[in-house]
Amino acid sequence: MASATSVFDFKPLNKKGEPAPLSAYAGKVLLIVNTASKCGFTPQYGGLEALYQKIEASHPGEFVVLGFPCNQFGGQEPAADDQIQEFCQINYGVSFPIFGKTEVNGDNADPLWEYIKSEKPGLMGMKRVKWNFEKFLISRDGKVVERWASTKKPETLEGDVLKEIAKKAAEPVKSEL
Repeated sequence: MASATSVFDFKPLNKKGEPAPLSAYAGKVLLIVNTASKCGFTPQYGGLEALYQKIEASHPGEFVVLGFPCNQFGGQEPAADDQIQEFCQINYGVSFPIFGKTEVNGDNADPLWEYIKSEKPGLMGMKRVKWNFEKFLISRDGKVVERWASTKKPETLEGDVLKEIAKKAAEPVKSEL
């Protein structure tokens, strides 16, 4: 989507395979994460849920985690969308949105992921996601402000998220007409 100006311009597929406009989250700070159920980093679901709940308690309605299951890294997300939802709920009590299985790299990469990777390249300008549980912090106005590797634990992100929440969304430019 070459004309995109923010993550809110995208409509990735939800757990039912239907387009889910991210514009529904406009004005909120987002943490977008590619996830997997059979990865060494899978316990981060628990950390992501704890972060989400903690910030929701202190700043209701201002922050949301968005999980995007991906099977591109070692085949570590082989389940169907409904099984992924069940796994996340039963094992980690996940209450934040988990989207449909998504490709984050390659020719079939979801346009949202192409956008966020180009807006915030990784180490040495790398524009691909390296592994499961990479994290992207999105501002209230839909801009990519930070990117973290899989090894960055969700519990260490609270300060960065709160700093972003403290910022006000950019005011729309008013026309003089």
